[in-house]
Amino acid sequence: MNQNIKDSVLNTLKITNEAVNSLEKINPQDFSKAIEALLQCPGKIVVTGMGKSAIIASKIVATLNSTGSPAVYMHAADAIHGDLGILQKDDVVICISNSGNTPEIKTLIPHLIRENNTLIGISSNPNSALVKASHHPLVYHYDKEACPHNLAPTTSTTLQLIIGDAVAIALLECKDFKEEDFAKFHPGGSLGKRYMSVEDLTKGNKCPSIAADHNIRAAIISITENLLGCTVVLEEEKIAGIITDGDIRRMLSSEEGLDLNTIRPSEIMSSNPVTILEDEMASVALQKIRENEISQLVVIDKDENYKGILHIHNLINEGLI
Repeated sequence: MNQNIKDSVLNTLKITNEAVNSLEKINPQDFSKAIEALLQCPGKIVVTGMGKSAIIASKIVATLNSTGSPAVYMHAADAIHGDLGILQKDDVVICISNSGNTPEIKTLIPHLIRENNTLIGISSNPNSALVKASHHPLVYHYDKEACPHNLAPTTSTTLQLIIGDAVAIALLECKDFKEEDFAKFHPGGSLGKRYMSVEDLTKGNKCPSIAADHNIRAAIISITENLLGCTVVLEEEKIAGIITDGDIRRMLSSEEGLDLNTIRPSEIMSSNPVTILEDEMASVALQKIRENEISQLVVIDKDENYKGILHIHNLINEGLI
């Protein structure tokens, strides 16, 4: 690697690392007051900024929305030309500006607090118009931008992003936002699919079953017709066992001259099938299938009533395997 390139990269990493470490010096009480204001917000969270800070504001909005804190993005320049209508009474505003004195921000500030709004300002300038007007300022410090001319927003935007993430995660934890809650906002892709319910995965599946007093011929027909590789044996509507196509193959290969009309399900069924509740998540189903090295799970409700079959192909079709 060209030595100049190596030195440049390492210098940027060093400058950024030192600045990130300085964030620990922010007064925790300042963070606490800002988080409390957001938790008690009767309206919504509006995040705004100008220039590169606006891009950071947009990302913070995305993080807040995906972690259970509804937020909207408002560009500072657009706000003073009509988009201020986004802001309603009792909303909490997070305004991001490195200098805190950008002309658009200074023009906007009085309008951010006129409707009983709470203003949280994120800036590096403790004497700025933004910080002075903020109810809960979050002031960070850094020595210089990573840019050799100390001009391009680099270090400063990294710190803004980290502060925004810290706010979002604090809100997440205060709200006891869980994995399944996170999944509700991420229905697309493998992340959301891992938290689909078993009921959602098996909606199109049939519920193959035979009565305990039927014969094996009935079991073969049930397995063949329902295309799930098994059938559940029911006795007085309760699950007595399960017969898989593997059980059938092993039975047929064990001896010749079998009378399929006389063999009873209890002779070849597994009496303790692996079950899963219909409201469990797909990730739990996947774990059970892997741990037990099987292809099907018997789906039940909270009263242990038979509700259907989850086949490994349901997980494969959703891209979970």
